[in-house]
Amino acid sequence: MPLVWSRIQGNARNCLLYEPLFLLPYNMYMTYASIYMLKLGVNETQIGLITSIGMAIQIFTALISGHLTDKMGRRKALIVYDLLSWSVATLIWAVSQNFWFFLVAAIVNSFQRVPTTAWYCLLVEDTKPENRSIVFTILMFINVVGGLFAPLGGLLVNHFELVPGMRVMYVIAFIGMTIMMILRHINTHETDIGIKKMQESSKISFSDTLAEYKSVLKLIVTNKPLMIIFGVYILFNFQMTLRNTYLSVYWVDALKINDALISIFPAISSAAMILFLLTATPRLKEKLANRYMIWGFLISAASFIILLSAGPDNIAATIISTVVMAIGGILASPYLESSIQNAIDDDNRAKIFSILGVLILIFTFPAGLIGGWAYSINAKIPLIFIVISFLMSVPMMVMYARGSRNAIQPSVEMTCSTDV
Repeated sequence: MPLVWSRIQGNARNCLLYEPLFLLPYNMYMTYASIYMLKLGVNETQIGLITSIGMAIQIFTALISGHLTDKMGRRKALIVYDLLSWSVATLIWAVSQNFWFFLVAAIVNSFQRVPTTAWYCLLVEDTKPENRSIVFTILMFINVVGGLFAPLGGLLVNHFELVPGMRVMYVIAFIGMTIMMILRHINTHETDIGIKKMQESSKISFSDTLAEYKSVLKLIVTNKPLMIIFGVYILFNFQMTLRNTYLSVYWVDALKINDALISIFPAISSAAMILFLLTATPRLKEKLANRYMIWGFLISAASFIILLSAGPDNIAATIISTVVMAIGGILASPYLESSIQNAIDDDNRAKIFSILGVLILIFTFPAGLIGGWAYSINAKIPLIFIVISFLMSVPMMVMYARGSRNAIQPSVEMTCSTDV
């Protein structure tokens, strides 16, 4: 890992260096977020409604994210909207009392689409395409190490009980995330593309940007491999929305696992990922990226099938499912993220990523409502949807690999692997 880290320089290094200050507290509270809402009187259907309203608003914020990122610059857009969407939101969650508090927090948090676009631009624009999979592998490593700290959330819940424990976690998140944003802002610089786009956008209105979006959308639609990999990414985000909203609820509600105990599962997942990253990942070949993604999707589907087969209080099956899920994720996620970023040229990155964000949200914002409705019928249905999403991605990846072999698009770089 130190050798790999030495290949990452500039903005990418500084974006990754301070990321633990965000991911550690995020991993602590995320496991309990849905259960926290349940404890404060928000039912499963209302949780789904909050998720869907938040995602519907994110369609708008994703649409304007490219314009704001180009006009304000990557760094300024990142810190302004990060402070709004995360620092302010965590404070609201910390004092939440009922449905309306969570709804307001979800609306504020919906502005995260602006810093997401800005962060990806800052992360990859000065990074060589061949190093981008390394960047996302390191990012996943940081994320999984953060998962090892999830049991600290369990200790707080065990000591304070769930609601006061969660309030403490959200305050910790506010402090850690805010410090991260300030340190990252100080130690990064505007990218060359960012400076160019700020100059070009200084006299361009949002209506002019919307007109530019039309030509960029044409570019996307006419590139079949790009459309397919975007489709895979949309399915991946769809299942992540369902997973983040209902997996911990399923553990507690359907499998009858104790509240304080569920924090061990993210830690187990992180331990499995770290072991895989240190032993297997160095042997993986970049040219086989598409093959790894296909296996990752199949393994991830298998992990949820194991979980669906588990009965109440079956800790062993839940642990096995968690480990299998971790291996599937480490195979699929970094290569998928790298493929997406390599498929977008730097000059149009903010606008294309903005459009991708809108497409993701259009297809995933119903996930909360559908998941809530489905969960009220049978707790297993949201997990079945997750399995279907992974299985649908497999033939799409096969088509992507075959189609991108001969695809030539002058304005879109297809530098990711095409071997299956």
